[in-house]
Amino acid sequence: MELFRLHRGSSPLLVSMPHVGTYLPPELAARMTDAGRLVADTDWHVDRLYDFLDGLGTSVLCPTHSRYVVDLNRPPDGANLYPGQDTTALVPLDTFAREPIYRPGEAPDGREVAERVARYWRPYHDALQGELERIRGAHGYALLWDAHSIASELPRFFSGRLPDLNFGTAGGASCAPAIEAAVFEAGRRAAGYSAVLNGRFKGGYITRAYGRPAGRIHAIQLELSQRTYMNEPPPFAFREDLAGKLRLVLQRLLETFLRVATASA
Repeated sequence: MELFRLHRGSSPLLVSMPHVGTYLPPELAARMTDAGRLVADTDWHVDRLYDFLDGLGTSVLCPTHSRYVVDLNRPPDGANLYPGQDTTALVPLDTFAREPIYRPGEAPDGREVAERVARYWRPYHDALQGELERIRGAHGYALLWDAHSIASELPRFFSGRLPDLNFGTAGGASCAPAIEAAVFEAGRRAAGYSAVLNGRFKGGYITRAYGRPAGRIHAIQLELSQRTYMNEPPPFAFREDLAGKLRLVLQRLLETFLRVATASA
């Protein structure tokens, strides 16, 4: 099976969706618990939610394999991006609900983790970096939108209910201030949705590693609360009645990203 799908567009914008994959190689699934095979921590339906991207001329990069194989939004050395806070690993051993992913004695060792980084993590990031360089070469700058979603309530990681729109720019390091301000203002003004900038989610490895305003690459992560477009419990059903409204907001955010960055270029 292919490791990822890359659609090359005509605009300066690349949308990465590193956690939409659900595929588990059979030999790996055989070592997993029922909770592991459920792949509950997938960014469910995010590719379906962003189905308007062709109209913006956007490049899109999506993996096929589950984040339980390897987490593409973690550093390859497994360093914690949120020191002092709980997080799952580069190759997760438990779910967001603290359920074991592997049966007793079946968890991967350090050598297997390194092999997965080489086999699955590295090709995705080579494609991501290559597409950003292609876009920057064509337009003089590149825009990266890292698209995510997560359950609205996860006591392991945050208390209470998560805001609907969670923007991350690594504390302002991954994106020029004027672009960050305009995109967040568009989110803050979205009727019926709550929004926060650099709150619990400040951007994962992809945002932090590739967002380099001085190098004319601007990156923003958006972590959506899943209650805004789907039913959160299994079977994780998509809700078109909710998604239709949210799509209008997402399109406005990306149009703002493109417009302000182009004016600033």
